[in-house]
Amino acid sequence: MNAEPADPGLLALAQDFREALRHSIYLVRRLDADGELSAAQLSTLKMLMDSGPASAGAGASGSGVRVGEIARNLGVKVPSATEQIIKLERAGLARREPDPNDSRAVRVTLTREGRAAVESANERRNTVMAGILSSLSDDDRAALAAALPVIGKINATLQA
Repeated sequence: MNAEPADPGLLALAQDFREALRHSIYLVRRLDADGELSAAQLSTLKMLMDSGPASAGAGASGSGVRVGEIARNLGVKVPSATEQIIKLERAGLARREPDPNDSRAVRVTLTREGRAAVESANERRNTVMAGILSSLSDDDRAALAAALPVIGKINATLQA
């Protein structure tokens, strides 16, 4: 990332953008507050789902995600991530497996049941969000759609 001091206008935009995202994250997590999974559990399952498709046989996703990476992505320490993974494993939604490239590491994979849980939560959340978006004007929805590629670029830069 570039460490040069930004101009005051960019700093103000950065703060406003970060605050809007932070607030949106809190509100989006509440869209499925009555769901069976916590926000952290659902985030973990979505991360596993993004790592690869579930196989038809065992129901596991691609190569899985290392526990340390899950912790980093959730913004927590490894023991907290491990606690979430154990809960998901007990519920049959995820599985821990040895990392074939590093005998000290563990990879977490999504089970078929975990994929179904993510898809169900996504459907519920998307339905609620679609209702909210329907209250916006056509111009507001077009502005939101136009902003999505920019947000994608920001995400890609943060992920790099």
